[in-house]
Amino acid sequence: MKIGFDISGGDFAPNNCLEGAVLAFKELPAEDKVVLIGDSNVAREYFKKSGIDPNGFDYVHTTEVIEMGEHPTKAFSQKPNSSINLGFKLLKEAQLDAFISAGNTGAMLVGSMFTVKAVPGVIRPCITSILPKEDGTFGLILDVGTNADCKPDVLYQFGILGSILAKEIYKINNPKVGLLNIGEEPEKGNLVSQAAHALMKDTKDFKFIGNIEGGDIFKDKADVVVCEGFVGNVVLKMAEAFYAVTKKLDRGHEYFDKFNYELYGGTPILGINSNVIICHGISSPLAFKNSLLLAKDLVDVKLTEKIQQTFQ
Repeated sequence: MKIGFDISGGDFAPNNCLEGAVLAFKELPAEDKVVLIGDSNVAREYFKKSGIDPNGFDYVHTTEVIEMGEHPTKAFSQKPNSSINLGFKLLKEAQLDAFISAGNTGAMLVGSMFTVKAVPGVIRPCITSILPKEDGTFGLILDVGTNADCKPDVLYQFGILGSILAKEIYKINNPKVGLLNIGEEPEKGNLVSQAAHALMKDTKDFKFIGNIEGGDIFKDKADVVVCEGFVGNVVLKMAEAFYAVTKKLDRGHEYFDKFNYELYGGTPILGINSNVIICHGISSPLAFKNSLLLAKDLVDVKLTEKIQQTFQ
């Protein structure tokens, strides 16, 4: 297995990236290789100073970077030797099994859609976030930002994609899918929510439990929470802010600690023809390590292949 890792992406690149790669290297099996995409001279010098054997990694050298403030589509086409571009090129050529970056999120989405492309039948690929539940288990929410506005059939597909991820990666058998709404009754919510409920209510594609409200998100009512990316991103940012407040006020508790994004790394883009993980721009070494381990899990369970089979 080869996992491509953009060491030029993120607010604290390359040091956080390289330190995260070292942490992952210590846990990954010897046959799994991390391919560092970026300035290989800087990487080798870092390893040398840290007393680490640089031969434990593979390298794809480039100094070209798509910066955070650049227009994603223009930069992707105008910088063919950027770390993100090269990562997708190698992914398309099957020289990588997965690709990870904390760089320009828009460019990562552009690369996903125009290089490896969406799985046939998937209307809109999406991203997810972990939801720690009060009973100690975990759920998922999707979409959390790539699709601000969705049609009912897109929300329906999120239920399928989320169920596959929950089952294969988080080992939740027959996950319960809930549609996030402002009330439990089928007629509640906006027109999109009402139409999505009508599509989901008799489905055999996943276990639909009906509408859930905001107060149910962290309970064991649903394992997969489906919503438009606009709503999901608000929920995600609110959860991140809540975690920050608990740390600032020194209100430590093991439950609140589970809201720390570092524990989960990045998010896979669901519904594309390969394994791509987008990381937070401020990712720490621990977050990068967990992203690399997540990438291995995605490849091991053949998540992409199972999504492709589902949508055939």
